[in-house]
Amino acid sequence: MQFLDRTLSTAAENLALDETLLLSAESAGGPEVLRLWEWPASAVVLGSGSRLLEDVDEPTCRLDQVPILRRASGGGAVLLGNGCLCFSLVLAYERSLALSSIRSSYEFVLERMRRALLDLVPNCELAGTSDLAVGGRKFSGNSQQRKQKYLLHHGTLLYKFDLSQVSRYLHIPARQPAYRENREHASFLTNLPMDGRDLKDRLRRAWDVDATISALPLDLVRDLVVKKYGKEEWTRRR
Repeated sequence: MQFLDRTLSTAAENLALDETLLLSAESAGGPEVLRLWEWPASAVVLGSGSRLLEDVDEPTCRLDQVPILRRASGGGAVLLGNGCLCFSLVLAYERSLALSSIRSSYEFVLERMRRALLDLVPNCELAGTSDLAVGGRKFSGNSQQRKQKYLLHHGTLLYKFDLSQVSRYLHIPARQPAYRENREHASFLTNLPMDGRDLKDRLRRAWDVDATISALPLDLVRDLVVKKYGKEEWTRRR
């Protein structure tokens, strides 16, 4: 598996890079990738099926100049920012039979993530369909985009995030896991008790990274920004 720790200069480029890594693997047959990145300011990212007006306080986002984007994977709307580490995995289905179905693939990925954190958060657990939580409070949300031979697994890990900001920009979702119990964002979310460097080191060890990506297909990234991630029609499609 190859490793990439890089944040590009715009939020749209970062979303496009994740999909580019998936498409490149699908067309060329590999390699698998672990990518880490962290956006330094607030940004809202909708899931592919999210409804903008239902999930986001758009007037407040505009007032605060918080960009709103949409990713190509499923799941709900999330707020990115400092203290929220994003990880992206491009995995070949041939790695494990568990990756062939959506539910078992979440279990496969999240169980490995859980084991990497157990010494610091011993009661860490898989919660809902695609979350990691501790004491009933979520610190990681996840989503996927799937192709014929590879999948892209997105995840966020909160470790130093300003939880009070989430309710300013995101509504409580209409669809939510049972364990949330309709709680406000600030009482539903929590931060991991570690710094970003420790978290990155744990992820690298958990996925047994053996090489670093030296060249990026930035032309393909820019093309996806122009055709998809940078277009208002894509963001506002639902």
